[in-house]
Amino acid sequence: MARTDVEIFEKTLCFEGFFRLESYRLRHRLFNGDWSPLLVRELFERGNAAAVLPYDPVRDEIILIEQFRVGALSATDGPWLLEIVAGMIESSETAEQVAKRESIEEAGCTITDLIPLYHYFVSPGGTTEHLALFCGRVDATNAGGIHGAAEENEDIKVHVIPFNSALTLLTTGKINSASAIIALQWLILNREQVRARWSV
Repeated sequence: MARTDVEIFEKTLCFEGFFRLESYRLRHRLFNGDWSPLLVRELFERGNAAAVLPYDPVRDEIILIEQFRVGALSATDGPWLLEIVAGMIESSETAEQVAKRESIEEAGCTITDLIPLYHYFVSPGGTTEHLALFCGRVDATNAGGIHGAAEENEDIKVHVIPFNSALTLLTTGKINSASAIIALQWLILNREQVRARWSV
């Protein structure tokens, strides 16, 4: 189906602060050719993001970051999640630039090469957010510590984790952030090719 199979009757701004919430009155074409009834849907306008799994092919280590996430307040293990580096894409930036910038800001590491993995919608039932996912080559020799942008109240702890230990964290559910799960599963399937590409 095409965009012409959607009719928007009204768009209302509900809230604008750190994020933006809009309400739509619309209908869309059904698979049988008819039109749906009039629907009201709220849409969370977050913007687009880039995320990168920093990987050291020489040491066979990955870098994960840990930080507080208000959306995980009800999580059994608490609201501090193990994640990969990520950030929002500004209008003047590419996804690749964001991945490299955020790696320095959030993890204190420099990306020297990027492999594009996937582009996907994070949760299209309620938000416009679209994510560009990468694997990035780093030297994890001196990685670690606490990082983040003070003006954004970030408090980010860096973990340097051997590949096999990361697999254990993944299979036991200790990693429960979608982008980290997707990136690690990709690395599991492509690790040897990545190491060959990066001449290890």
